[in-house]
Amino acid sequence: MTGFKKLENSLIDVIKEEQAKLGFKEEKIHLYYPLLSLNHFFSVLDSADEMEARLQNLPEELISKLGDVAVSHKGDRFCFYIPEPGSVYVHENMKENEFIKVLIELVQKHDCTKEKLLELFASYWEKTECQELDNGEFDFYIRFLDKEDDAYYYCFKDEGFHFIYHRFLPEDYEDFGF
Repeated sequence: MTGFKKLENSLIDVIKEEQAKLGFKEEKIHLYYPLLSLNHFFSVLDSADEMEARLQNLPEELISKLGDVAVSHKGDRFCFYIPEPGSVYVHENMKENEFIKVLIELVQKHDCTKEKLLELFASYWEKTECQELDNGEFDFYIRFLDKEDDAYYYCFKDEGFHFIYHRFLPEDYEDFGF
């Protein structure tokens, strides 16, 4: 998978997550990525200026889906401006039973448990992995194994009355050293 395809998938995944949490609205979206994450997509060690140059000519496939995406940066922090057609495209192409939607619905419930989370993951893919974490930030992660369209580490924290989560791409998970 090319770096641009990884970037496109990530942008779409983040918009799906936002729409699952907040609902759909035809709107402009600003998404922010650290240089380190972008370097992971492209398997490079670009400086901020080099990455800016790399991102100046986004592929037609990405633009045809998300619209005329603009990229800017301040230091090592990159902003992707996605116009309204991008939010519409994601909304119109999100499945009714999209995993992220169902996950968010579950974690928002007060009766969410680790067992229910494990059952949810297993209902979407037969091979999953769960590992306890002792880092003060998260209690455990669950991830799909060998699932090309969802390689995230979903890290969960039991807040007592509900769960919070954050998902990381494998390379970003490694960088944080959880």
